[in-house]
Amino acid sequence: MTAVETAIDALRDGGLAILPTDTVYGLVGLGDSAAVASDLYRVKGRPAGQPTALLFASVDTLADRLAGLPGDIAPVVRALLPGPVTLVLPNPSRRFAWLSAERPDTIGVRVPELAGPGRVVLDAIGVLVATSANLPGGPDPRRVQDVPPAIRGAVAAVVDGGELPGIASTVIDLTGAEPRILREGAVPSDDVLTRARRARDT
Repeated sequence: MTAVETAIDALRDGGLAILPTDTVYGLVGLGDSAAVASDLYRVKGRPAGQPTALLFASVDTLADRLAGLPGDIAPVVRALLPGPVTLVLPNPSRRFAWLSAERPDTIGVRVPELAGPGRVVLDAIGVLVATSANLPGGPDPRRVQDVPPAIRGAVAAVVDGGELPGIASTVIDLTGAEPRILREGAVPSDDVLTRARRARDT
């Protein structure tokens, strides 16, 4: 069985995996399970109240799973994704609320631009909860070898996609009257804000 097949089976069974994304190596699990998210937080050493994003296989999958997004948000989502950008969206129905305990009416989402083994795994699962595969405050892992042994030893599968860019996604908050950059990252913030505002005004 290949590493990709092992990862798909493990994720479907509720396990965790290390997966290459378009930015850094991620610690991922089945997106629909609060119990899996709890395991991910434990392995990462992440505080329970800290929000964690979802990876969707496509923008259409995101739109389907988060049906009911405000009308002015959908064009912005399609303008910014796929790509190395994380969007914080309004989530009035509180879907996946366990991923944003302090602001359950919001949700962080990504649709990464993937090829190779990461693409195969994400397409097979559809939606994953994901965080960078490092310990809190540690460097973002661009190679499997950069993932701390404590994390590698706690997952059911590791998928090696070679060396990655190593720069985390840019994070933009779209829940307010104006888009706001929360974290500088792989895409320049001016570019992200310009695309977001243009899409909202269209």
